Amino acid sequence: MTQSNTSRGFYGRLFRMVLPMAAQHLMVSLVSASDTIMLGGLGQSNLSAVSLATRINFFESFMIFGVTAGISTMAAQYWGKGDKDTVERIQAIALRYTLPFGLLFCIGALLFSEQVMGLFTHDPELIPLGAKYLRCASFSYLFIAYSQVVLTVMKNSARVARSSAYGITTVVLNIGLNAALIFGIPGVVRSMGIAGAAIATSVSRGVEVFLCLLEDRRQREIVFRPRLLFERMPKLSKDFWHYSWPLIANCAAWGGGMTMYSVIIGNCGSDLTAAHAVGNIVKDCCDCVGAGVGGGGAILLGNELGRNEFDQAKRDGKRLVRLSLIVGVCAGLVLIAISPLVMWFATSLTRDLTETARSYLRSILWMCSYYMIGRTLNTMLINGIFSAGGDTKFGFWCDLVNLWGIIIPAAFLAVYFGAHPLLVYFILYLDEFTKIPIEAMHYREYRWLRNITGAEGKASEG
Repeated sequence: MTQSNTSRGFYGRLFRMVLPMAAQHLMVSLVSASDTIMLGGLGQSNLSAVSLATRINFFESFMIFGVTAGISTMAAQYWGKGDKDTVERIQAIALRYTLPFGLLFCIGALLFSEQVMGLFTHDPELIPLGAKYLRCASFSYLFIAYSQVVLTVMKNSARVARSSAYGITTVVLNIGLNAALIFGIPGVVRSMGIAGAAIATSVSRGVEVFLCLLEDRRQREIVFRPRLLFERMPKLSKDFWHYSWPLIANCAAWGGGMTMYSVIIGNCGSDLTAAHAVGNIVKDCCDCVGAGVGGGGAILLGNELGRNEFDQAKRDGKRLVRLSLIVGVCAGLVLIAISPLVMWFATSLTRDLTETARSYLRSILWMCSYYMIGRTLNTMLINGIFSAGGDTKFGFWCDLVNLWGIIIPAAFLAVYFGAHPLLVYFILYLDEFTKIPIEAMHYREYRWLRNITGAEGKASEG
């Protein structure tokens, strides 16, 4: 067994990918944290309004993630096989769909912002505040439709570090602009409040697109060729949709489910909404390593499967499951350890946060701590191991039945019968545990051990 196939060799390759990816996930979470801290200083209403308004970005991101997860499944295997031309075509096929989708969200946020906010809350104070944010952030929804596809292809073509560096640069810029535009710089920039946070998002995402275009000019490995957007690629397009539609549908079901979570939480009052906004950001920050492990594991397994190294992929899959459990437990312990600091920040920096909201936040942080174990394991199984081998339909049906058939109806019933808001929250965040048994059984069937590139060499298109 070569060094690259040993346990030490595997973990070495994995963590070289995990570190930049985890750092990027952490920085993205810190943008939300900076929004929460800075907007919290303007009052609980601003915090709650942005928390609800950004559900649109959340839903769009999940839909785009469905496409990028699909191209990641294919690009990792074709890159492992050494077929760079096909990776370029996969990127072009993805952009055919994400760009119009991003444009649709941009127009909706720009022209129908108040109607969109009305889907999440009936609070007359929150709707105009959230609508202002949506209008100013609208162009960011188009920008990410391009940049996320390019950054995903970079990660799957041996450019993980540069992809993460571009993402981190964008995030750092976003945080800096948040501070400058929300509160203003005397004599330079006036205070713009909630609109400043949205403008910071749009500008930083525009810079991310610029960095992606520069990357395309500086290297010749995988190049964006506009003509490929209009080239007929029937075989590859068929394969793309075969593996991508379940992921897109899964993300639509999941993103829609999380949007319904916001609707349910929003109908439990602004106290729970504000506490959830803080708790959700802390949870996402603590999940950065788990997300990095899941992303890195998917790429490594995809490369191995593309080279027909099935026994090695089976061994590494077991290693990834064990590692995800360890990471989940550690993330939960870290969240518990920092809970007093989070409470101090929430109390000190968030103006007029009510005592009820603080009480809710204490309980939410404890719920999030054990939630991390299920979240990390499920991320590895559904988005990592299963997707690496093209086993994408299982995740869709699992989340569809679990979220829409069990969790969301149970939470709505709890709200209808006047259950305590924290009980409603507890029901919502059981979702990562109710699906683990069926996932474990599916994992042991090893249907994900497949090479989806076919027996031939390079794909022949056009």
